[in-house]
Order: sequence, then structure tokens, then C-alpha cells
Amino acid sequence: MQKEDVLISNNTDSINITIITINYNNNEGLRKTIESVVNQDSQNFEYIVIDGGSTDGSRETIEKFSKKIDYWVSEKDSGIYNAMNKGIKIAKGDFILFLNSGDWLFEESTLSKVNLLINNKSDIFYCNTIFKYDKKDVIVKYDKKISFKFFIEDNFCHQATFIRKKLFYDIFFYNEKLKIASDWEFFIYAICIKNVSHQYLDIVVSNYDLRGISSRPEFRDLSLGERQQVLNTHFPMFISDLEMSPQLKDKRIPQLLHIKKFKLAWKILKGFINFLLFFLPKQGHKKS
Repeated sequence: MQKEDVLISNNTDSINITIITINYNNNEGLRKTIESVVNQDSQNFEYIVIDGGSTDGSRETIEKFSKKIDYWVSEKDSGIYNAMNKGIKIAKGDFILFLNSGDWLFEESTLSKVNLLINNKSDIFYCNTIFKYDKKDVIVKYDKKISFKFFIEDNFCHQATFIRKKLFYDIFFYNEKLKIASDWEFFIYAICIKNVSHQYLDIVVSNYDLRGISSRPEFRDLSLGERQQVLNTHFPMFISDLEMSPQLKDKRIPQLLHIKKFKLAWKILKGFINFLLFFLPKQGHKKS
């Protein structure tokens, strides 16, 4: 059941940020996440928890903190993105941050700092994350300029990305047919097709629990398969170019570019290539 039929905000101030936590049978991680949110030094945000009908005590943990949670529900859902979409439809904030169970905000002043930086000039604000490995922590930062190539190789961490809620209504909600790559689909489509404004904030927002489904090795093939599906749907004309990317990464490419800097060496290399081509079959071209 949900806490209230009508959402009640923490305060009467305008809400800039809504934090959405989704959870399923991760009571230990959920407790850590909730505590990091409710202990923020600024309470000018909205907090929503969407639980998938957990049976491990998660519901009891939510009830314990219910006075500091604006809206919560514990019921069966069809997966991660179904739960996220539920949260989006409830959210009242201008920007949404998805902080899933097991992930936690970097420090108690995180949200107050972010609130000072977020403005109406951009629709997506992407920030830094700390990846929590077993034996070490790694701070993940991003470039100020994001390209299509970036998304082919990487993605924003939704645990440290503030998304204008209106985008989900203007573009699309998360694709619930995908298990892992729906947030990647949203970002690559929004930025590379819709030219949505985005801005990098050089601030650490969250700690990322690497035990999540999308970071586990056994789900790598599923993730790659879903990404390929997204590319086939939205970027079919780029597929042949992307197939060339492994060749472009070959170490010989930068070696050739280095040789080209030296006029005599480059002339000798071109002569040698022409000599080899003389003995090889002519390179054909497909007829249209």
C-alpha cells in the first residue's frame, strides 16, 4: 500500500529536486540509501520510494522512515524501469535523481550544493560518482562536451544525473521492454537526436554500489544486446560505421598518424604500400 493517496511535500517551498529510490529485496542497501537521503542538511527536496513487494524486511524499513518519505509504495511491478516510471509519474520536482537501493549520497550537504548549481539553462545535469569496488574507490568524472561516441562506449550514471522531469513527457518514459539499457536509450536519444541541453557539474553526488544488476559481468551480454537493439531502432544509418570502430581502435592507426608527421618516412611508407598494391587484386566498389 502507499503512504498517502495524495503526495505531501516535505515543506511549502518550491521543489527543485525529486529523489526516487527503487528497491526489491535489498533491505540492507535500502536502509543505507534512505539514511543518506533523510540525513541531508537541506530538506528542500521530495523523496519517493518504489518497492517491488519485497519480502526481506524492506517494507518495514520504509515504514520506519515513512515520516521523512513523501510517497512510498510496496507492490509487485514488472521490473526496474516499470518502478522508475511509477516514480516519475508521482514526482513533483522539476528535476529527478534516481538513487537506487544500495547507492547513497556522497555527503550530508550534497543536495544543498547541487541545488545551488542547477538552473534553467540545461535539462540534464550530469555529475561525478564514486564507484565502490571491493578493495578501492574510483571517482568517475566526465568531459564537458559529450558526443555520440561517448554513448557508444559509456553512459551517465543515473545515480548522479539530474533529469528535468518534463523530458520524460516530451520524449518518452523508460522503455519497460528493456531490462538494463533503457536509461542509456533515453540519454543517447535525448542528447544525440533531440539535442537536449546538458551540463557537467564537477561535483561528487553519489556512491555507486557495483553489485547492481547492470554492473554484474553475467549481464554484460544482455546489456550489449539491448544497446544493439536501441541502435538498430534509432540509429540504423550509423550501424555500418560502428562496425568499423574496432578497426579504428587498432594500435596501428595512431602509429600511422605518427609516421605521417615525418615527411620522408611517410613518403617511403606510401611508396611501399603502392608497391604492395601493384601485386594485389584491384579493390572493387559495390554497384548501387
